[in-house]
Amino acid sequence: MSTESAEKGVCCVVESFEQIGSQWRLVVLHDLQEGEKRFNELKRSTGASSRTLSRVLDDLGEMGFVSRRTEADAPIATYYSLSEKGHSLSPVFEEIENWAEEWL
Repeated sequence: MSTESAEKGVCCVVESFEQIGSQWRLVVLHDLQEGEKRFNELKRSTGASSRTLSRVLDDLGEMGFVSRRTEADAPIATYYSLSEKGHSLSPVFEEIENWAEEWL
């Protein structure tokens, strides 16, 4: 492997972790693997504060990992789910879990 190819590979890994690598982003992305959830459900299941969860969901939405939909219930219900891009991380989470079971 050439030095340029190796550097490009490292850059891709680093860039990927910059997008998904924060603790709360990983927690939310992993939690949404189970399916669509409302804000308060995510808050309970992740343990994140409202402020943190709101910021993380906004970030993940802007990056295209999470989709948001609202229903005009009383009160208005907001649902979050993984987008196609977010679902594409499923094999990555499976491999990390396999690695963790063996090595941690």
